[in-house]
Amino acid sequence: MQPKLVTRPFHRAGWVYEEKYDGWRMLAYRRGTQVQLVSPAGRDHTRRFPRLMAAVASLAPETLIFDGEVCIFDQQLVSRVEWLRGRPKDETATPPIFMAFDCLWLADRDLREQDLNSRQEELERLLAYQEMLLPERRLADDGLKAWAQVVERGYEGLVAKNQASPYRGGRTMAWLKVKVPHYREGERGWEPKG
Repeated sequence: MQPKLVTRPFHRAGWVYEEKYDGWRMLAYRRGTQVQLVSPAGRDHTRRFPRLMAAVASLAPETLIFDGEVCIFDQQLVSRVEWLRGRPKDETATPPIFMAFDCLWLADRDLREQDLNSRQEELERLLAYQEMLLPERRLADDGLKAWAQVVERGYEGLVAKNQASPYRGGRTMAWLKVKVPHYREGERGWEPKG
């Protein structure tokens, strides 16, 4: 499921607002002992992230599929995509973490037809007490207040999602993203242009 880009923040009843991460989008698959981390283009990144692979393999269900993003966070807990290729030695950072924002398959159940709220409840239950696999960070329930959090904390943007939506592949109006305008990637995170 790919969010459609919109130009302005908004609030809608029945929607949730999440941090937009600056990382590598991945699907995490597990079938028995086989675990894979695969990009939307089909590129296998499993060997690149052995600790994430081990974390997925340690979960109880023998079959699962998560949609999410592999991220590294700086000292202010802002995701830094450029650090996935190598972070500066003088910077404090997390190890790569899989930020899961949807659960498509769990044990013997295909969850894609369930509403987002039900899928996220399953995800949060399964990832409770995990350190390398975390559910996405929710922002304020009001879209405009969520946007204020994005700007204050220096995030790249937000993703708004219709809680009633099933999971559908491709670009969708049920997930919308808003990016912070007039920002560029600076040496120490996101800084205003000017």
